[in-house]
Amino acid sequence: MRITQNVKLLLFFFFFISFLFIAVSAGESKCECSHEDDEANKAGAKKYKIAAIPSVLAAGVIGVMFPLLGKFFPSLKPETTFFFVTKAFAAGVILATGFMHVLPEGYEKLTSPCLKGEAWEFPFTGFIAMVAAILTLSVDSFATSYFHKAHFKTSKRIGDGEEQDAGGGGGGGDELGLHVHAHGHTHGIVGVESGESQVQLHRTRVVAQVLEVGIIVHSVVIGISLGASQSPDTAKALFAALMFHQCFEGLGLGGCIAQGNFNCMSITIMSIFFSVTTPVGIAVGMAISSSYDDSSPTALIVQGVLNAASAGILIYMSLVDFLAADFMHPKMQSNTRLQIMAHISLLVGAGVMSLLAKWA
Repeated sequence: MRITQNVKLLLFFFFFISFLFIAVSAGESKCECSHEDDEANKAGAKKYKIAAIPSVLAAGVIGVMFPLLGKFFPSLKPETTFFFVTKAFAAGVILATGFMHVLPEGYEKLTSPCLKGEAWEFPFTGFIAMVAAILTLSVDSFATSYFHKAHFKTSKRIGDGEEQDAGGGGGGGDELGLHVHAHGHTHGIVGVESGESQVQLHRTRVVAQVLEVGIIVHSVVIGISLGASQSPDTAKALFAALMFHQCFEGLGLGGCIAQGNFNCMSITIMSIFFSVTTPVGIAVGMAISSSYDDSSPTALIVQGVLNAASAGILIYMSLVDFLAADFMHPKMQSNTRLQIMAHISLLVGAGVMSLLAKWA
């Protein structure tokens, strides 16, 4: 049942965003603020776009599957030194994606001179990103609270049942009664510890699913942007940048999925959705490229809102659920060498992704 709900949620977000762009492409409203070069070689751009579909797909698969190989390679398992360092790199990538790629795109779209009226003088990009981050916090908080209460009730029910069993054997003497009571109390402690572990596991799963939603929103937008581009130079630059972009984002998502300890079916579904979203977005962009005007007010608003919301999600997830959680982990706090390695890895990941912002 839970797998089915996850699939429905991901399908809803993907098709909703795709249909938004298709609806925008059908609109007649256009703005004359910017145009593609009249001499743009559409055939040359199409060549790069077709090559980008399998290449970006392969990059995404490699990125998301690398952390999931921990089942076969012990050094890649969660809470190993290598895993902490790799996850810090991925967190830097996701943080830079939010700040350097997605948020500036949102500002560019929602502050375009093509959007007329005093209403657009309000800083909608920052506001939407802030609201998205708060909503992500709410989902994180309420989901964790729900699972915590559910496991507390289960542990309490088990403890009460064991106490009743212990009370039923009163004829066996005080010594036996004390022994059974102690035994039941021990089970209660184990149950509470197990419950806390389960709550953390469920929270990690929620984090992975929310992160994937944020990445999918961004991936559809950037995929359609590449598919709709008519300039060979733009298509070539986006093609190269998107391969690294998809691979690095896959590392972050794959690490989160690995920690969630999902079953094989859920891992497969989440990995496939991440890997195919950008290639399918490219295909959708190619299909609507003849009628799609990315400078129309409607297109600017749709892209700006989606980019701003995606930025808020990615920034929150990278800072709170990746960096804060891992850098305050007891293993990290007790190992200065690991701390230094993780900080360097974080800076490298953020630096590499920031450099890619020049092209994508």
